[in-house]
Formats: sequence, structure tokens, C-alpha cells
Amino acid sequence: MLKQVTKQLALGGVRNFSISQQNNYKVTVCGAAGGIGQPLSLLLKQNPLVTDLALYDIVHTPGVAADLSHIDTKSKTAGFIGADQLGDSLKGSDVVVIPAGVPRKPGMTRDDLFNVNAGIIKDISNSIAKNCPKALVAIITNPVNTCVPIAAEILKKVKNRKANFYVKKYYKIRLQFKAGVYDPKRLFGVSTLDVVRARAFIGHALGVDPQSVQIPVIGGHSGVTILPVLSQSQPQFKGNQDTIEKLTVRIQEAGTEVVKAKAGAGSATLSMAYAGARFAGSLLKGLNGEKNVIECSYVQSTVTEATFFSTPLVLGKNGVQENLGLPKLNDYEKKLLEAAIPELKKNIQKGIDFANA
Repeated sequence: MLKQVTKQLALGGVRNFSISQQNNYKVTVCGAAGGIGQPLSLLLKQNPLVTDLALYDIVHTPGVAADLSHIDTKSKTAGFIGADQLGDSLKGSDVVVIPAGVPRKPGMTRDDLFNVNAGIIKDISNSIAKNCPKALVAIITNPVNTCVPIAAEILKKVKNRKANFYVKKYYKIRLQFKAGVYDPKRLFGVSTLDVVRARAFIGHALGVDPQSVQIPVIGGHSGVTILPVLSQSQPQFKGNQDTIEKLTVRIQEAGTEVVKAKAGAGSATLSMAYAGARFAGSLLKGLNGEKNVIECSYVQSTVTEATFFSTPLVLGKNGVQENLGLPKLNDYEKKLLEAAIPELKKNIQKGIDFANA
């Protein structure tokens, strides 16, 4: 019973920033000058748990940082530009949010973005391992299903040197190496936008405040891997099977809906920035010791056959405190899960192969 209550608490998300302990945190946004990065940084500038906001990109970040620095909130902003400043932007970060990469354009799938964005994630992950290996890392860059496994593999490879002296022929040699810095509890794929969209669509369909809607969205963050569990919606989503299937497809294809509506001018940037800021805020609240901070996120998992999978998670001081597992599924949702797993496994393997090539 208690576990079910905990699930219900969070599937709607945690919306208000906490100032209960007033701890100070550094957040780095990698890709801060882009269509997602700028509004995301604006929202993070308003979070009272953020003391230092580091903005990294290959262009324009000094200007973005200067602009944000005029906002009357306590956090200090600093801009970092170019690969040679990436490490400095990450040093001492508690949370790293990564919207870096090229956006989708009409006719593109998330997989079309792979060649460019996979390399970006690889480089940033290498620098995270060296400069802030204990940071909580939230990846927005698409394809999320593949980029998160890439980051995991890179973090596994990068080792921290730890001094250990021994004497050999009168020479003192530092030789001991520590294992890779990867901690599965600290790496997240941001699938929050799927939850945000589901809440919006359900709320508008039912004529209720979307922020009152509680709905788990599990699986991954593209196409058929996105599984909105409409049977567990609170308030209950009432409709015949045709209506349920149409809403499911709309949630799965909502990103394409925005790309088409923008007619070549971009992808879902503002809603993604909102979702990214909400998820980063939840990570910060977990770090700050708040209880019952729960979000759905794409993480390393043993819940299904897919080694990365999004489910409701309890967030805490070390990232994932508890994976709440699969919500109850009806027969239709079980079929959706069966369709999602092979696609997810393929996406994950693609990332692993890239990282180890």
C-alpha cells in the first residue's frame, strides 16, 4: 500500500522548488546557447537551489551568461566557449544537464541525429569523468535511447588515478588506477517531456488542470518505445479503445507534431526546456534531502530485458534512491511493451557499439 501511495505521489511530478535547506549547488548546462539550452538556462537561473550556473557551448555563451546575469536571482552565471573551456565549465558541478547537439528537422528521425550527437556526448562524458565524476548527469540530447548508453560506456572507461607509492630500484612510481567512474545511479536520460505531454493532452481532454494529472510514461524516448500507461492515469482517462490508441500514438509522435508545425524552423525547444528544468529541479531537490521526489527517467535497469528503461524513480542525495519498477499494465499496454523492448535493445546496442568502436 505504501509503495503504491509513493508511486501516486510522484507520477505527476514535483513542481515547486524547495528552499527548505538552502544548500548551494553548481549546475552546468552543456549546449547552453541552443534552442533548448537558452530557455533551459533561464529557468534554472530562477531555481533557488542553484548558486553557480555554468553555461557551455561552442558559440555565444558569454553573451547568454551576461544576459542571464542581469536577472535578480542569487545564482551567479559564467559562460564557457569552445572545447578548451569545457573542463572548466564542469569542474565541481553537482548537476550537469546536456541539451547539446543538432535539432531534428522535417523528415528526420532521432536516429538521423546519431552521427553528430553521439560524438558530442562522447566528448562531454569524457570531460565529466575527469572534472566532476560524482555529478548527476541528465542527458537531453537525442537520440536519448542511444546517447545514455554511450555516456555509460565512456564513464566506465575513464579511470581516476589514485596515488600509490611503491619502491622499485630506488624509484617511487605512482601506478595504481581506480575503476571507471560510472555510477548507474547518477546517469539519467531525460524523458520528462513525454510525461509533460501526456499530462497536457489528458488534462485538456478531461477539462482539468494538466498539473493535477498523474500519469506514468515508461520505456524510452522515441516512437514506439514511449509507453504512456493510460490505464493508471489519475484522474482516470475515459475513452473507448480507439480513443486510447489515438492518444497513445499522439504522445509517441508528439515531437514530430512540433517539427512539422515549425515547418523547418526547429523542433520542440520550449517544452523540452521546461521538462529539462523540471527534471533538473527534481535532481536538486533529491540532493537537498527532500523526500518523495519522484520522476520517470531513462536509466540503467533490470526491470525488463532492456538494460536501460524509463520507470518512476525515487531521487535522493546520490541520484536514484529506488526504482519503483513497472506500474500495472493492461493487455493493450503489455503489447506496447512487447513492441518497445526489441527497439530499445537495438538502440542501446548501437550506443554500446559506438562507444567501444
